[in-house]
Amino acid sequence: MKFKRAGGVILHPTSFSGPDGIGDLGPEAYQWVEMLARTGSTLWQVLPLGPTGYGDSPYQSFSAFAGNPYLVSTTMLLDEGLLRREDLADRPDFPADVVDYGPVIEWKIKLLDRASCHYQDRPKSNLKQEFQKFQNDQANWLEDFALFMAIKESESGASWNYWPKPLRKRDPEALGEFKKGHEKSILDHTFRQFLFFRQWSQLRKYANQKGVRIIGDAPIFVAYDSADVWAHPELFYLDEDENPTVVAGVPPDYFSPTGQLWGNPLYRWDVHHDTGYAWWIERLRSCLNLFDYIRLDHFRGFVGYWEVPAGMLTAEIGEWKAGPGERFFDAIAREYPDMPIIAEDLGEITQDVIDLRVRYHLLGMKILQFAFSTDPDDPFLPHNYPANCVAYTGTHDNDTSLGWYQTAPESERDLCRRYLARSGDDLSWDFIRAVWGSVAIISMAPMQDLLSLESEARMNFPGRPSGNWRWRMPANAFNESVANRLKEMNFLYGRIPDSMKERKPKKLK
Repeated sequence: MKFKRAGGVILHPTSFSGPDGIGDLGPEAYQWVEMLARTGSTLWQVLPLGPTGYGDSPYQSFSAFAGNPYLVSTTMLLDEGLLRREDLADRPDFPADVVDYGPVIEWKIKLLDRASCHYQDRPKSNLKQEFQKFQNDQANWLEDFALFMAIKESESGASWNYWPKPLRKRDPEALGEFKKGHEKSILDHTFRQFLFFRQWSQLRKYANQKGVRIIGDAPIFVAYDSADVWAHPELFYLDEDENPTVVAGVPPDYFSPTGQLWGNPLYRWDVHHDTGYAWWIERLRSCLNLFDYIRLDHFRGFVGYWEVPAGMLTAEIGEWKAGPGERFFDAIAREYPDMPIIAEDLGEITQDVIDLRVRYHLLGMKILQFAFSTDPDDPFLPHNYPANCVAYTGTHDNDTSLGWYQTAPESERDLCRRYLARSGDDLSWDFIRAVWGSVAIISMAPMQDLLSLESEARMNFPGRPSGNWRWRMPANAFNESVANRLKEMNFLYGRIPDSMKERKPKKLK
């Protein structure tokens, strides 16, 4: 994929302000796009948009294809008559600065069910046609997902490996009987997906019209408790009772003496190869229906991945296994010759991982926060960046830049100040200037860094099982002052679109 020099911002939709306790795809999202476009930023990066499961993490989703219904805007449902004002009369008093997921989920599901009832009572002909077309277009995953969620709901939310054996094993007769008795629940889940994709499609179209392209996130692994594993157990290493035999993780390193035990089921890459990687191709097609570019998470796992026996309490015991490598990316390249992919190539990266990324001309990633623990040869220092990369001040997994600086060892803080030739009093924007001024073709910063926020605004603490993904941006925080400052960075470092560049008349001869 050929990229132009550009700048952008990371902000997940859950972090927007809004009335229902969680950011959504309504008016605040459109205001965000409008403001971002005015700064000359042409990229907006989001986290995975799937329905969240364990720990409310977008990286533990009930489906690699479905959308998160909690992001559906009730304001927009009200505007088009799918909700009535009395439906919103009992809205709880939600906190404005964080997402309190328990009450939010209960509230949003209640409203979505009301919208579904209103639709079923008096379906408008145009909406009915749209809904039917959506079901036809997404049938390859939607039917399994809606059925999965309806069964899960009937089983009080239990993971699918605890369901009655006929449903767990997808016995056709048992599934047929369940469908007959739970038609409304299945329809409700299907309708929620329709509402999400409809609103997201409208928002993406608006962003593209404003010159903003969206970078989405595709985790390499899927959650065990997902429609993907339940519907396609043959694609994963599972035993005869459909429990994982091996799971994903990262071996012990300097940062984690016991490694990281992710627990996701591992792919049977031999089976994927025999199908021509059909499931993955469909997954990436689904991603590209949502996004303009894909950040492919844990890229090194496509070369080699850490396999941990199921049942281990840590990731210390395991072994490296070969990933699908070139065979996988050759199959992807045949479908998508432009390869609109950014490779998340962080962590312990070996030469074969670098070679694979270079072979397919994929952009890698550089994180400025990682740059100050060694010496001037550190690859994360801007003067060492290649042009073919995306440079970040930090990501959703890091502390905010100011939070990092306030807690870093003094040796790193000292090198940071010397390198940037700054006092550290405006550290977040010092980082932004350094990244924007680098040769990296794309520069990105989390919204928290534009607002110079401290650690309390951090989005995720890797390894912490709960309390993550909660930060919300205060209303009107992205004001003219912040926007003008970002616009100046884009202008000074050649990241502004041609349409916004100042044109000075030539001197007359």
